[in-house]
Amino acid sequence: MIPPKQDGEFVAAMEDVLEVYKRGRNREYPLVCMDEQPTQLLKETRTPLPAEPGEPAKHDYEYERNGTAANFMFTAPLENWRRVSVRERKTKIDWAQEIRQLVDTDFPEASKIVLVMDNLNTHTPGALYEAFAPQEARRILERREIHYTPKHGSWLNMAEIELSVFTRQCLDRRMPDLATLRSEAVAWNASRNDSGIGVDWHFTTSDARVKVKNHAQRTWLCFGHSESG
Repeated sequence: MIPPKQDGEFVAAMEDVLEVYKRGRNREYPLVCMDEQPTQLLKETRTPLPAEPGEPAKHDYEYERNGTAANFMFTAPLENWRRVSVRERKTKIDWAQEIRQLVDTDFPEASKIVLVMDNLNTHTPGALYEAFAPQEARRILERREIHYTPKHGSWLNMAEIELSVFTRQCLDRRMPDLATLRSEAVAWNASRNDSGIGVDWHFTTSDARVKVKNHAQRTWLCFGHSESG
């Protein structure tokens, strides 16, 4: 979990995110985690054989590639809520439009959204200014409090957990086109939210410090040193 060459920047970002996770539920400042994943769209080359009693449907091993899609996942773990949005691409403009929906539609009453995400080059304040007029970009920026996960620390993002569930439950079959993927994602999203399931996060700052200390000690000993010097 801790990279072999972890450094101060990694630890600082990790502890920042973990301290955010310690905050209690606050509707005025909801915690939201965001992540993305690509999906390959695959068309059948032969008509699948329908399912029969005791037998699942049968699909030919051959398929036709039909482009890709980008899944944007937003989850508010303390609200037992998530939203997955399927887009053709994951450009700066796509991300900016998703963020505007987050602040204006998903959490319109929030004073500020505490947003945890990775530090991709599309996840920047400048992306909002490329997508919207300056006053609109500034309005959206002032509704967010951003906390970036460290490089190589995507496992610290709770949205990655939701994407894993989405992959297992919704992407366990071929999606032939964007419309089908969107339809399936909407159905999964509604069912998942209705279930009232959240994310049960246990990893704390104290746990992280133990791991970092153990890692540092192992690294130190590998170079022929002892703790006494």
